Amino acid sequence: MHPTVFQQVLRAPFFNLPDSLRALHGIRGRGVWAGRATIERGRNPLAWLCAVATRLPPTMHDVPVRIEFVADGKREIWHRDFAGRKMVSRLYCRDGLLCERLGLVQFRFALHAWDGTIFWNVERVRLLGVLPLPARLFSGVQCREREHEGRYQFLVEARLPLIGQLVRYEGWLEPA
Repeated sequence: MHPTVFQQVLRAPFFNLPDSLRALHGIRGRGVWAGRATIERGRNPLAWLCAVATRLPPTMHDVPVRIEFVADGKREIWHRDFAGRKMVSRLYCRDGLLCERLGLVQFRFALHAWDGTIFWNVERVRLLGVLPLPARLFSGVQCREREHEGRYQFLVEARLPLIGQLVRYEGWLEPA
């Protein structure tokens, strides 16, 4: 059986993660998880433009979230639904990094597992898949995944220089 995208990126540390993280990132085929989330978008007009380019959801508090995962070992597609607002990303492994295509932007993340938590750190960024952007501009883009009280929990924050906060969203998921 071919390893999942997250098994390819994290390698051996993947198998020491808490149950909920291994279950979510071990999906093969189709899986659906659901929970609750809060989203806060930045107010700067440039933040709005960046949010539109990456298809980020608007500000919403304590709303239902549902994610359908479609995974085949080479790639994963995440169909997120935040109270009816859709956000899709495509993920795959390249050169030991997690690549995520989100709207017009492609990120490459180094993933680190420590104390039962996965941390995502930006290594490279491309606009339209071809135009490289300075990764240091995206040092304020971070993600943390962990297990809390038996549930998968996520926190995503994106801040850019001169623009400030693009988005911050957090919440929890469990198998639907």
